[in-house]
Amino acid sequence: MPEIINMPRLSDTMEEGTVAKWFKKVGDVIKEGDILAEIETDKATMEFEAFYEGELLHIGVSEGQTAPVDSLLAIIGNKEEDITSYIDESNKKSEASEITINSDSENDNHEKSILSEGKVEVVNMPRLSDTMEEGVVASWNKKVGDVIKEGDILAEIETDKATMEFESFYSGYLIYIGVKEGESALVDSVLAIIGDKDTDVDQVLDSLNSNKDSSNKIGLDKIVEKKEPVNEKYKPKEEQKDTTVTESIKNERVIASPLAKKMASEKGIIISQVTGSGDNGRIIKRDIENLKSSKILLNQDIIIQGKESLVEFSNSQMRKTIAKRLSKSKFTAPHYYLGVEFDMENLISFRTQHNNLSESKISFNDLIIKATAKALKLHPEVNSRWSDDKIVHYNHIHIGVAVAVDEGLVVPVVKFADEKSLLKIGELVKDLATRARSKKITPAEMDGSTFTISNLGMFGISEFTSIINQPNSAILSVGAIIEKPIVKGGKIIVGNTMKLTLACDHRTVDGITGSAFLKTLRNFVENPIGILL
Repeated sequence: MPEIINMPRLSDTMEEGTVAKWFKKVGDVIKEGDILAEIETDKATMEFEAFYEGELLHIGVSEGQTAPVDSLLAIIGNKEEDITSYIDESNKKSEASEITINSDSENDNHEKSILSEGKVEVVNMPRLSDTMEEGVVASWNKKVGDVIKEGDILAEIETDKATMEFESFYSGYLIYIGVKEGESALVDSVLAIIGDKDTDVDQVLDSLNSNKDSSNKIGLDKIVEKKEPVNEKYKPKEEQKDTTVTESIKNERVIASPLAKKMASEKGIIISQVTGSGDNGRIIKRDIENLKSSKILLNQDIIIQGKESLVEFSNSQMRKTIAKRLSKSKFTAPHYYLGVEFDMENLISFRTQHNNLSESKISFNDLIIKATAKALKLHPEVNSRWSDDKIVHYNHIHIGVAVAVDEGLVVPVVKFADEKSLLKIGELVKDLATRARSKKITPAEMDGSTFTISNLGMFGISEFTSIINQPNSAILSVGAIIEKPIVKGGKIIVGNTMKLTLACDHRTVDGITGSAFLKTLRNFVENPIGILL
């Protein structure tokens, strides 16, 4: 299936973009990271790179032409693929969007005149990932009254995938903040206003509010409807809780590794009181180990005999998105599960020999990814996606690898995994996981998976099931390698086995199809020389 590249939104106010220059032409081979084009936005001209590999099959916007955000920019795929239907669909959307743009032009002009007269710039909540619907302001780097220069970092915004810095494209004074730290707001709602120091903010808001028909675009209605936090002092008496100690830590954002959080919980340490020594103040294992109890507030201190207590934490944007998507997957895709147990003796021997002969080491997870990719190539029915009118079988293998982070779970993608060497897979997985945990991974590096692997074996989990990462049709749950008595040749010996569970969407993958895939995977794992062939 070809990869459709749409005109990106490269600034918070960008509605259309102009292709200043193409660096590739139709027929060129594209590698991930190649600069495809220079795109001129309303703020600057920026390089736009490819997140996919393949051949450039179609250019939808010629040099010098302008197109709306999300319109067809290019198509990348295999040379023999038929892309006629995608181009036709794009043309229909373009015709529909022209009607909408013309009907809205009068409101747009009125809106712009309001802003320009008062030298005011409205900064909206940006869409920082393709799936982002709302964002949480993790922290503000500026406060009302500060002088803002173009390029200054205004805030850190937490999306459904990562926490990202958001810079200003304007200069002036920060005269209004529409979303407080810890609060969430829909994409395109008012995030802040930048203008002259003597600007009457109330008048600006009133002016925008009076044009409420067009306020859906700038998100003013989100300001009007936004609920302020309830003052604890005025809560009904029956709703009050004893929060004398916990109030100060209730909504505090703590950057800590999962292991550090676990250790702190086990030792009764309130982690928000710990000073982190990791990157950007991240709290890590050694910080918990090196603590002196006399310098830290312990959870035990807030436990009063005969009195209940609790600590509340606001749901992060990532956690809310995980809940939404997994609930949708669980209740819309008819899951069923196939469990197998593989003999791991040959794979253990293979890995040991490889790592003894090479300076670069590979993990069992790297081997499972490679073996899975090889098996998927032979079973495209499992490497698929369901939609109401069709089933899509992918020819390319993009494997998502579930990675635990502080706020929940992200799924970086190893693209074209079947074409990559074991060493390259190992390097990519390590790099993606490290950057995911430090929040430096890009949304594009978490998009496009065709199959997902979740491995909890390193945590000693012998067997488990996972919820399908839609739009994938299946997810493989990988358990720990267990040493135990097994029967071979009629004799009981000590061996090593590993349990795996394949969760399948019955709409696309029948039982016999999933079973055939696991049989092929078993052959690769138990006879690992096949992984290299």
